[in-house]
Amino acid sequence: MISNLLKTQLADLPRTLLGHLPTPMEKLSRLSHELGGPNIWIKRDDCTGLALGGNKTRKLEYLLGEALSQGCDTVVTFGAIQSNHARQTAAACAKLGLACHLVLSDQVASDDSRYKSGGNVLLDRLCGATLHFVEAGDRVAIRDILAQLRESANLYVIPGGGSNATGALGYARCALEILEQCAALNFTPTSIVHASSSAGTQAGLLWGLDQLSEIGANTCAVLGINVYHDDPEALTKSIGKILEDLDTRFETRCADNANIQVNHAYRGSGYGQITEETIAAIRLTASLEGLIFDPVYSGKALAALIDQISVGAFADDANVILVHTGGSPALNVYQHSFD
Repeated sequence: MISNLLKTQLADLPRTLLGHLPTPMEKLSRLSHELGGPNIWIKRDDCTGLALGGNKTRKLEYLLGEALSQGCDTVVTFGAIQSNHARQTAAACAKLGLACHLVLSDQVASDDSRYKSGGNVLLDRLCGATLHFVEAGDRVAIRDILAQLRESANLYVIPGGGSNATGALGYARCALEILEQCAALNFTPTSIVHASSSAGTQAGLLWGLDQLSEIGANTCAVLGINVYHDDPEALTKSIGKILEDLDTRFETRCADNANIQVNHAYRGSGYGQITEETIAAIRLTASLEGLIFDPVYSGKALAALIDQISVGAFADDANVILVHTGGSPALNVYQHSFD
């Protein structure tokens, strides 16, 4: 039933297996009943494995597959101090025997003493990564770190969030995985909702669904909940750029007709700043479904979905998939938000 086109496009690309895939697709029956709206399904990408899981594992399969194919022995990537991407990169490098350097910047004002040493930072260190702390936006410091690493290593550089055309292939594959699971569970997805930050997850889903358009996959909307950018247009442009790069690489035309949907209403006062609605959503879903979300990424997407249901954005017979992108390892550095 599922088209072989996307499988063919991805078949010969360098990829190293890192995740516990496919991740589960589960119906949230109690939450759906409580909200009185559409059928809510959850794509459990918090269950990818690799140091407590998350969406970046899918991207790293292609990024580090490429690194290994190029004979690289050292990886460097970038993120905020509590970066989930950095944590999963550190774990992947440990698994593959690659040296890992994480360039972390303080992008979140936090009064929790554990913010710079607990949560993901602790896991980064446990996985053996070398941590470099820089001021946010300090391009000179980053340039110097890269120059020093290149003197003694065959270096592979991963952008923040693992978000470029190569990393996005992980979510193109996820689009195929989602449709195969929906077919097995006998339902047609109408919308996919997820936290959107560095653009690769959303771009990958859009491009993957577009390659499956002959079976109607492009009728499924992808709604990204902006959790990072001050200007949501910056996120839209980043998604569009990755789509253009994928089109160039594979001679496709997704970017010509992509319907890039970004919602900016749930970011709160800034990246990493917690909202009351997010805390309420996390508490509600934990109490009804036993699922744990984080307050920076997946929890804000959850809060957005709950609010969008309350305002009637989805038909009652719709099937809405929430992609759980992970992030729970950072919960302990936000403990004060739940007091």
